[in-house]
Amino acid sequence: MDILIENMDIHISGEAISQQLGISRASVWKHINSLKKEGFEIESKSGIGYILLGKTDSSLTSYEIKRGLETEFIGQNIEYFKSIDSTNTFAKNIAPKSDEGMVIISDEQISGKGRVGREWISKENEGIYFSIILKPDIDIMNASFLTQVAGAAMVSSLEKMGVESTIKWPNDIIVNGKKISGILTEMSAEIDQISYIVVGIGVNLYNQSFEEEIESKATSLKKEGYDIDKKEFLQRFFLEFEDLYKEFLSGDKESTISILRKKSAVLDKEVYIIDRTGKTKVYARDIDENGNLLVEKENGSIETIFTGEISIRGLESYI
Repeated sequence: MDILIENMDIHISGEAISQQLGISRASVWKHINSLKKEGFEIESKSGIGYILLGKTDSSLTSYEIKRGLETEFIGQNIEYFKSIDSTNTFAKNIAPKSDEGMVIISDEQISGKGRVGREWISKENEGIYFSIILKPDIDIMNASFLTQVAGAAMVSSLEKMGVESTIKWPNDIIVNGKKISGILTEMSAEIDQISYIVVGIGVNLYNQSFEEEIESKATSLKKEGYDIDKKEFLQRFFLEFEDLYKEFLSGDKESTISILRKKSAVLDKEVYIIDRTGKTKVYARDIDENGNLLVEKENGSIETIFTGEISIRGLESYI
């Protein structure tokens, strides 16, 4: 892309591009087609070459995200779609042959999903939906902590952009008492070896209204008075996530746990643990060194909650 920008007033041959990039002519053609799909208007003339004419719309592109991105590997390879069935589904399909840190992004999901099979409403021009492919050499038992890493990275990114948010353990991001983001982590493994992990994230950026059944539970950054630039948000999140992820891989969870405790929406509150049998009232005491929730039951005993759904107000309200 830089080559086309630098030569914006003239055609540049496929041969010249292939030599500068050290790739085949066929690869050049594939890259050109990918740029066209992302909204770049590129004219091709046989025997002459390619010229960049501009963009066909104002949508974000993978090139724009990567330009200025300060990460080592998270987001350095991006597939960007205007619409897709599910970024997590696509990511899982390509994960076996993809490098770690590959990100799938879409402006819309037709079949977006959240935890326990719930639908995640993902309309065009309202949010940003993306999935990160990871291939960590860790024990399978530690894989779920990546949801916590993503949550900590999210609230840290938002804070640096002037947004105060909290985490409703284990995977929801809250602004002013309503959900603006959710995290879905999925894994493929064989016996005791992780093949890949996909961390999927949806963020409500610009929604002005919601479906009736979630109107009281969901909000967007726009509705809460925050005008967030999509590119800046993604670049900042990828960097925050990578920093915490690398610490995690080195065996250090301290920074993530510190953020989880500081930004928790449930600690020091009476909450309900919700499961198939109903709801149980407990007191949220702490988050342990592995990201699990420590709760005090009504009989005074302390229980470790590894996974599940937490509600502060009960079954009929969101938080």
